[in-house]
Amino acid sequence: MSHIITTAVSNLGTVMQRHRTVIQTIQWCVVAIYLFLLIVPSFLPLPPRQEHILGNLVLFAQFVFWGIWWPFVILSMLFIGRIWCGVFCPEGALAEYTSRTVGRNKTIPRWLKWRGWPTVAFILTTLYGQLISVYDYAEAALLILGGSTLAAMVIGFFFGKGTRVWCRYLCPVNGVFNLLSRLAPISFKTDQEKWAHYCGARQENPNCPPMINIHQLHGVNACHMCARCAGFRDAVALKPRSVMEEVVVYGEDKNANPWETRLLLFGMIGVAIGAFTWTVSPWFVTFKQAIAEWLVDHNIFWPLDPTAPWWILTNHPANNDSFNWVDGFCVASYILGSGVLFGTFLTLMLWAIASLMRSSTLYHHLAQAFLPLAAAGLFLGLTATTVKLLMYDGVTFWWLPYARAFILALTSLWSLYLAARILQRTPASLIRKLVSFALFALCCVPIVYAWWLMFWGW
Repeated sequence: MSHIITTAVSNLGTVMQRHRTVIQTIQWCVVAIYLFLLIVPSFLPLPPRQEHILGNLVLFAQFVFWGIWWPFVILSMLFIGRIWCGVFCPEGALAEYTSRTVGRNKTIPRWLKWRGWPTVAFILTTLYGQLISVYDYAEAALLILGGSTLAAMVIGFFFGKGTRVWCRYLCPVNGVFNLLSRLAPISFKTDQEKWAHYCGARQENPNCPPMINIHQLHGVNACHMCARCAGFRDAVALKPRSVMEEVVVYGEDKNANPWETRLLLFGMIGVAIGAFTWTVSPWFVTFKQAIAEWLVDHNIFWPLDPTAPWWILTNHPANNDSFNWVDGFCVASYILGSGVLFGTFLTLMLWAIASLMRSSTLYHHLAQAFLPLAAAGLFLGLTATTVKLLMYDGVTFWWLPYARAFILALTSLWSLYLAARILQRTPASLIRKLVSFALFALCCVPIVYAWWLMFWGW
């Protein structure tokens, strides 16, 4: 059975490589749909409250982007890796097309290659999206998604030739996809022995849009799964693998990018929890009321007026939805504060475990065990929008609390199992391993508790 699965998966990679025209057609169809749903609704009036998803283009586009696209792209990373990036992503396709057809092919500057850009971009984009209510308004979606797409094309125009420089270094979700795809059960890999002993006709190196060293390809995290290199030198193939392999086996790296760990702990866990929970948090309400009362007591009233334009803070009076400056300050403080609180706590705990285990690489390695829980949080938070939009249309979900509880329980166990496997590989004593595992389990408690508060506690 395993041989049949391996052959089938390998054949899929070969088919993708041989049918590049089909993939390109799919990409341009996605681009057309993406641009239509992004641009046209922003020029239409706000929908009346009684409108339905299928009866109003603005609501339909909102549902496609935030109810289907983002949550299930996140989910796809866990099952098929970054095939979204290589086959479907409109932003990547446009960036590559611009680079290939009119690009000036300038040398990529050193500042652009800074490894912290995906972390900074994710946090700032998440924060800005909440401040202008990107899930609720077409203009906000056009500003954020359209702005990102335009920036990708500009970068493609100046740097690289036929590559995806934006996707590799600057895309706000590149770091997230890079991390989540480490849990995927399939990946392109290079057989080093076949590569070394290749005796066929000389082949031109395939174009790799994210500029990966194909010779050293052992996993999927940076690979866009476009399949252009499938079959190269009879050594590169799409292969099944254990969902533990890349984290447990390849996760220990002395040259690990510390910004990836910060993105995971401070961004995907901390900032994400803040961004998804502030709308239902009584703590947020108490915080905002305290500031507002202080301002009134001191006769300072201008921060309580919703005078900011919609592209700085949500301001849609026709929809009775406007943020004043206090709202904006409180939202930003709550989201960034959540990121600092969770990120700092998890960082200190992981450093304590690394010190206990006397391992200089364990901090970054063990942090990756949080990936299943981080993925669950992103998926559950994004699907909250899916549920909200469908409930407005009268759809009920009696099973939803059980599904959410199952996802949290399953991913918690997955994270704990990854941690156990990572700790098992260390040479420390059994007592140190057990204490370290207990500390890791303790780290999971506030993460699960935060999501419990959002869906059941508040």
